[in-house]
Amino acid sequence: MELNQTLSCVFMCSGQGSQKPGMGADLIDVPEVAQVFDCASDILGVDVRNLCTQAPAEELNETRNAQAAIATLSIGIATALIARGVQPQAVLGFSLGQISALAISGMLSVEDTFRLLAVRSEVMAKAAQQNEGVMSAFMKGTPEEVEEVCASCAQGQVLVPANYNSAAQIVVSGEVAAVERAEAAWKERGYKARRLATSGAFHSPLMQQAASEFSAYLETVQFSDPRVPLICNTDAQPLKAADAPAHLTAHLTHPVRFMQSVQELAAAGATSFVEVGFGGVLNNLVKRIDPNLDHVCVQDRASMEALIQNQA
Repeated sequence: MELNQTLSCVFMCSGQGSQKPGMGADLIDVPEVAQVFDCASDILGVDVRNLCTQAPAEELNETRNAQAAIATLSIGIATALIARGVQPQAVLGFSLGQISALAISGMLSVEDTFRLLAVRSEVMAKAAQQNEGVMSAFMKGTPEEVEEVCASCAQGQVLVPANYNSAAQIVVSGEVAAVERAEAAWKERGYKARRLATSGAFHSPLMQQAASEFSAYLETVQFSDPRVPLICNTDAQPLKAADAPAHLTAHLTHPVRFMQSVQELAAAGATSFVEVGFGGVLNNLVKRIDPNLDHVCVQDRASMEALIQNQA
């Protein structure tokens, strides 16, 4: 499915790290949201409702729990909005959010999306335990400068740009010592770096084992052509059903091109970006990428009702 000039509203699905105890608490009794939570809990074998509303930060932040909570809330919010007449013309995820986007776009059923999520979170957690790595956000500078620092500081170790968040924020991922060298080099240039609270070096070659295992699983999955275009993190282009296994595999070891995706969507006519999920990280990134775009985060009852009223 190609993008066209009739785009207006884009749903954005939150990525890992956006979780917080109590997230979505006042939305869980919305019928569509409740149904998605029930489905996730049944398939993932964990009480996702309890994770969001009752679990302490330490429990919620575990990779499997965080991914379950974030994806469930994103899919639930999107489902509720669509049921109330807010129709996206495209959907875009950030890292984990790309899995949520599979359900919203219609490429997978909600049930199959959670089955896929269970496998993905399992192989990623295992790879992170076996290949120690970290991620760090580099502020200011340019993408080209980040790429230069990664190339010069790798010194035979894994060190790569992992998330192209905006022109002034790129996340790098790799082995601990390599990331430490890159952080020092970045600060020598007069910029700031901030270590992220992740459990591994995601979107880097350190996830190759996870990618191999995930690839084998994806060969058993039947993807449908999307009802709504899904913009893929790996190349900032619409994802086709036939390409889904290869692209979702590459997604684990290649960078998230979020900035490029927003730019492509804006060029295709998108004017309104709605983050469905908690925290507003993507909402803030859109503001940095292009301040002329409308952007909002729907994460609670008040923000949901306000968007529905504005769309009426």
